[in-house]
Amino acid sequence: MSSRKVGTQRAFDAAAADFTALGRHLWEPIGAATVAAAGLGEGSRVLDACCGTGASALPAARAVGAGGLVDAIDLSGPMIGELRRLSADLPQLRAREADATAWETGGYDAVLSALGIFFFPDMTAGTERLISRARPGGRAVFTIWREGAMVTAGRHAGRAMVAVTDSEPPPEREPGLIDRINQAGPYAEWLSGRGLSDVDVEVNELRLTMTPEVAWLVVIGSGFRGIVDGLEPDVVERVRERYLESLSAEGVTELDATTLVGSGTVR
Repeated sequence: MSSRKVGTQRAFDAAAADFTALGRHLWEPIGAATVAAAGLGEGSRVLDACCGTGASALPAARAVGAGGLVDAIDLSGPMIGELRRLSADLPQLRAREADATAWETGGYDAVLSALGIFFFPDMTAGTERLISRARPGGRAVFTIWREGAMVTAGRHAGRAMVAVTDSEPPPEREPGLIDRINQAGPYAEWLSGRGLSDVDVEVNELRLTMTPEVAWLVVIGSGFRGIVDGLEPDVVERVRERYLESLSAEGVTELDATTLVGSGTVR
């Protein structure tokens, strides 16, 4: 596992409760759009990979009903623990700590992953592995960020951390596959190349009003949590204050959180 992957995993582990708090503003509408694209019916069998605290797994479980099944898997134990708490009244949802790229069970009517596939060490191989878990004629739905989404929050939070701790800026992420397909057209072409038919990419526009509460939740309730991970509480508070001041100084009142919901039929 790469050092970047380890750092991301730790951030998500630490963010589990705050991830849930951010849910109604961000993760839940994204999860709902992902599930809607799958067209789930009563009794469907679903795999939700990289499920987090259940933004798509929970509505999927309600859609398939008591006669259906949702296997919701994530590498983060704290995230799975939170999902188990949230899904206590949904026995058809099985939340498990597991690696999506090594999941053996197949034959699902639908395979979903909301904001997960770009974390795979090999995005193409991991996505193809997920597709192979669905039955022929089943649905595959993978949601990714559109180009530019969430960037503003990360930039301001990073600046604030550097200013408060007098540290070197973290190294910039090297461009990868996700940066070449984060628009609707290229993403549709890429999904078609994975063997899916009838591919459709929906642009799911979402903008968050950046109140102080929401703006900070975007940092501590997402992968940006790594920016303050390991800092003493008083230092984190100073980073929070500097971050909010930075947003205000540049007149940032909204955050682009637009996603691309790509779906297709498994051959």
